[in-house]
Amino acid sequence: MSEITDFDALRRAMAENSGQPEGPARNARAEELLTAAEKLSIPLAVIEALGHQLKVYNYSSEKGKMFVPFARLLRMWDERPEDFDEYETHSLHWVFKWVSSGMLDQPHIPLASIEKWLGEMEHRYRLAGHSERAVRSSEHSVAAHVGDLARAERAYAAWLAADRDAMADCHACELHGQGWWQAERGRDAQALELWRPVLEGEYTCAHEPHTALASSLVPLLRLGRLDEARANHLRGFRLVRAMESMRGAYAEHVEFCALTGNEARGLELLAERPAYFTDEGQPQSKLEFMSVVALLMDRLTGLGLGDRQVPGPAGRTWSARELATHARAEALALAVRFDERNGTTYVSERARARMEQRPLVERLPLGVRSVRPVPVPPPPVVTAAATGQPDMPALLAEARRLSDNLRPGAVEAWAAVAEAAEGVELDPRDRAEIADHEAMGRGPEGAALFERAARLYAAAGDPGEALAARARAAYVGALAGDVDAALAAVSGPCDEILALYAAGDTGVRQTASVLMARARILLRRAHEAGEGPAEGRDGPEAVLGEAEAAVREVIALVEGRTGEDVRLAARGAEAQAMLAELAGLGGDLETAAGLFARGAAAFVAAGLPWFAVEYEARLASLAHHLGDMAEAERALRAALEHGGAHLEAPGRAQLHLQLAELVGGRGEAAEAARHALEAAHWADEAGEGATLGAWARQQLGGFLLRQGRWAEAAEVLESALPDLTAETHGDGAIVQTQWWLGDCLSELGEHRAAAERRLQAAEIARHWPEQHDHATLAHLAGESLGQAGLADEADRAYARAGDLWRELGNVHGLVRSLRARAWLALRTEDGPAAARLLMADAVRQCEAARDEAADEESRQGFVAELGHTHRQFGDLLARAAEGDGEGSVPAVFEEALSRLLRSAEVFASLGDGALHSRTGAELTAGWLEIELGRLTDARARARAVLAAYDGYGGTESGGTIPEGMNDDDDGEAVRARRAEAEHMLRVATADPD
Repeated sequence: MSEITDFDALRRAMAENSGQPEGPARNARAEELLTAAEKLSIPLAVIEALGHQLKVYNYSSEKGKMFVPFARLLRMWDERPEDFDEYETHSLHWVFKWVSSGMLDQPHIPLASIEKWLGEMEHRYRLAGHSERAVRSSEHSVAAHVGDLARAERAYAAWLAADRDAMADCHACELHGQGWWQAERGRDAQALELWRPVLEGEYTCAHEPHTALASSLVPLLRLGRLDEARANHLRGFRLVRAMESMRGAYAEHVEFCALTGNEARGLELLAERPAYFTDEGQPQSKLEFMSVVALLMDRLTGLGLGDRQVPGPAGRTWSARELATHARAEALALAVRFDERNGTTYVSERARARMEQRPLVERLPLGVRSVRPVPVPPPPVVTAAATGQPDMPALLAEARRLSDNLRPGAVEAWAAVAEAAEGVELDPRDRAEIADHEAMGRGPEGAALFERAARLYAAAGDPGEALAARARAAYVGALAGDVDAALAAVSGPCDEILALYAAGDTGVRQTASVLMARARILLRRAHEAGEGPAEGRDGPEAVLGEAEAAVREVIALVEGRTGEDVRLAARGAEAQAMLAELAGLGGDLETAAGLFARGAAAFVAAGLPWFAVEYEARLASLAHHLGDMAEAERALRAALEHGGAHLEAPGRAQLHLQLAELVGGRGEAAEAARHALEAAHWADEAGEGATLGAWARQQLGGFLLRQGRWAEAAEVLESALPDLTAETHGDGAIVQTQWWLGDCLSELGEHRAAAERRLQAAEIARHWPEQHDHATLAHLAGESLGQAGLADEADRAYARAGDLWRELGNVHGLVRSLRARAWLALRTEDGPAAARLLMADAVRQCEAARDEAADEESRQGFVAELGHTHRQFGDLLARAAEGDGEGSVPAVFEEALSRLLRSAEVFASLGDGALHSRTGAELTAGWLEIELGRLTDARARARAVLAAYDGYGGTESGGTIPEGMNDDDDGEAVRARRAEAEHMLRVATADPD
């Protein structure tokens, strides 16, 4: 660290320290710089160093330290105000507000001292001629803090009524404070309206919209504006994450997680900031933080997770229950200190109210990666058996009602019957049904139970149900893989059931059940036949024919009878879907799609829409394959609608993800993002967050990016990356995610991070056979590195891209990389010479491509690139001249002027489509002509530009639009060109040559 030997070095060091991250290290450096300033024996140096120290303390967790430097500054002002320059005079008065609010945050400072300080602030502001606006704002803060609501309302009104002047807080901070008060008084809609210009980026500052985004979260939840709340959390947390001084805003994000079913994310937030549990520099923000920690821990304990290990103060491990107790005690102890100072109970009341909040939303999906804490299982359903008073008739009646009508819950109802039946004497029919339904839930392992059910049905005198149970046993054998044995096992029951049915000794339901089992087995055989005929087995066509005949036998049996029995309607609907499968196996995809649609419609018509979901999903897949995107979308929407609450999480995630891709494919990014969000949520619920969930998050990030929601997209994409793997998702998905993330970070001004993402993606893409993506990513990395001020690294990235563009034969990419390198070279010691060579190479590449173009469209593209290259060459030379020796400036300007005029000529050859490019080059040339003293030429240049737009006034004023221009898109450019030309004309006429 170099020694500070003069005032300029001190100022450079303070400016450098101001750019460092908030925190103790920056504060310690400010203290060192004050010591260095005192050694210079320059009063203003000490004043500036004290002001710097006060500023870094204020924007840190050590706010309590700022009172000492301020007191010293004030004493220096009172003793020798002439030592303060205009800026430091302004700063001294400005930080009165920081000190007054900072005193409120420190419970050891008496309220009388704060009121005295407020009076001192008012007196000094009046002497300095400042408005009372900042004073009334500070008075409002004092009154609101102690709970004097009447005084707070009066001060609020006086604050707004006073004139804004140089001492008033910036618009963003004022609006945040005003909105905070409205929300505090329960006026959420008014608060959000006040915050709107800040949230939308109209007003910003060092801590806004950071705090407004955080403060908006609970009001938005209370108003039910959940999408906005989600977006503001993702945007806002990204802003406060790295800012140590924003513990209060950070706490509001933790609170949001606790109130929206995002407890796991809340824990992640706590883990990121361990120092927040113990930092003592600002007791007020510690009170806020510990209050929401208690809220979150109570929520976890209420979910049955009180013993879960959680992040907490360093030095020991914490369970949620232990941390809840600790945080509540810490928060209330701090609140009592404030109340003792204030002489009220207001702070404690607010802290308790905050800790006792109930969730405002059971579960608000955020789209980011987070494993939801698993609560303890709910208490078991109390059955008759559990109470010791089995009501078997009622339990059996309910189970039969649900299963006979194919209603959801039938499985659970029969499980309750089985539990209640333990140790109870039942007749064979009851025991048969219990065994039958237990077998249904076991899949391939249920064969023995089906056989037992068959024996019990026979003993009960129901041979038809006995045969149906045997047929089901055969089918689960097919599910286990032995299709031939299953087919042999079902043939006997088929013959017997048909004979019974013909004799009137069994019903159509039992007969349909046996025939459907045989059809299902044959369908599985048809699937296997697609792999080729095995020894002793018929070929695929014969197998398909036999399966189709079996299915049609079911249809013939139930046709016309489906109104009598919902089970028969379900058999008919399933048979239509089986015909669809067979058509698909036979290669007739259009017929398959139609039959799936018919089967799904039959389930819906029968009042069984949840059974339609599987077939609507398959229909969607087929329609997508056939290019019928409208039908695919319709089917997916129908599947989600018909599945309703009965859809299991994995299926719901899949449907939403497919719908997101379809909707996004037709440009509806906002709706696509909503479906991708749902897909991510349900994938997490299904325990598939690392696989399907990562896909959904990747897609969600892309859809958010397409809407320009850069911060939200970045949060989601960063969340997706850890789970994306080449083995599961493919390296293309990883590259695309890094690419999108680089674009987001670039838009957010995080250029170094953007470069890292783009270079990581380029490193993967370099191994691909096709190198266009590799070249593009290297080029984009060069842009980011250049914007991050890393000129050498940027040049290497552009050179890498240029080599790739050259190998790909992409002249446009090559030329742009050469131009970018030329501008970077200009910053180096021997820059002008290297920059000339690079720009000259770019010109040659354009000219060669123009002369060798395969068609007129390509030729015009290269001509336009040549025009832009000449224009940039001229701009570069003019910039280089500014650093040259005095004698060479005119010559370099002459060369620059020549390039600009050539650029204008090239653009002129392209007609009106390049009019703005042409006039831009001519105007730049005109300014150079003024620099060279050629005012007549400059005036002619300006008049020529005005003439080029003569008659253009926009369609609303009856003017004409030159060919190739659009009124909406080009009107602003025309106005800007005219204004610049008129200004040039005035400048060139003011001193005629």
